[in-house]
Amino acid sequence: MAIRRQAAHGRVNVREKSAGDCKQKPGVIAPVVDLKRCEGKGDCVAVCPEDVFEIRRIDNADYVGLDLMHRLKLRVHGMKVAYTPNAHACRSCGLCVTACPERAITLARTA
Repeated sequence: MAIRRQAAHGRVNVREKSAGDCKQKPGVIAPVVDLKRCEGKGDCVAVCPEDVFEIRRIDNADYVGLDLMHRLKLRVHGMKVAYTPNAHACRSCGLCVTACPERAITLARTA
């Protein structure tokens, strides 16, 4: 909870966490973002020591796949969500899961 509050106020020093603190080799675990829950606040970007996340406008293909309620929610929050272009670099430290105020991120084993 402390990480979530600190991330919300921009007080998290991302470099406090070293690669030695992470649990896995890169590529074993990847973060999965639930676009129905994500509000694009960027706490995941702020805390990730591996630069796995980016906040950007939701892709049209993802947007049309959502129901009306979730599309309206996205409009209210600026049409921004978290994507994981560098998911292969994830080392399963779990900081993103802890920092996300919407609980939109889970860690899953890759195929």
